Amino acid sequence: MDGNVLFAFGLTLMAGLATGIGSLIAFFASTTNTKFLSVSLGFSAGVMIYVSMIEIFVKAQDALVSAKGAEAGNWITVGAFFGGMLLIAMIDRFVPKQGNPHEMKKVEDAEKQVKDKDLLRMGTFTALAIAIHNFPEGIATFTSALQDPGLGIAIAVAIAIHNIPEGIAVSVPVYYSTGDKRKAFKLSFLSGLSEPVGAVAAYFILMPYLNDTMFGIIFAAVAGIMVFISLDGLLPAAKKYDEGHLPIYGLIAGMAVMAISLLLFI
Repeated sequence: MDGNVLFAFGLTLMAGLATGIGSLIAFFASTTNTKFLSVSLGFSAGVMIYVSMIEIFVKAQDALVSAKGAEAGNWITVGAFFGGMLLIAMIDRFVPKQGNPHEMKKVEDAEKQVKDKDLLRMGTFTALAIAIHNFPEGIATFTSALQDPGLGIAIAVAIAIHNIPEGIAVSVPVYYSTGDKRKAFKLSFLSGLSEPVGAVAAYFILMPYLNDTMFGIIFAAVAGIMVFISLDGLLPAAKKYDEGHLPIYGLIAGMAVMAISLLLFI
């Protein structure tokens, strides 16, 4: 296993285990810093949208046009892009709202549910839902880092940021139903492990077939997944936490940082 593969695995592991950071925040914060969270979620969305449309989609298109010709390559790129959106939309469709990690929760709101008999079940189900969502994100981070380390870092950071509130969504209900911080942290921590599991699956299943065509399809689908997550999950959550302009400022800042990062790697 060469250094590039190990680097890609490391990035994916870092992004996935950011759920543990959210868990720690939940234990030490009595209220949510909504302005900071709003900007952070907007920033993450800005990074994801910019890198998906400006870099990932274009790389996918170039690879597919090179392999299949201009007409077929462009059609396959667009098809894979919307296919990625459809995949993550179907995952969301079959995850009930209560356990959906894209339905962000504030620390204090979760605390108010302490008398809910189904609190432990809700936390456990949320952990499972996050694990399902994180699997394709793991594939995205791993394949991106393998092809372009700079791009992989940007995607890993964006995914890590949006995994933090997901960690809160798991740990708070489990903690307030059991009183066990260790159990809450462990469940939150484990929910993020599906991200490196996705990387392992990508390595053993996709790597032998990773030619220009396969790479282009995966990258186009990854772009679609990330745009959907940004538009359906991150931006609505950011607006929920602050109805002013902070989410948009965060979005623009994320795009600007991503643009400058990509220029520095030229």
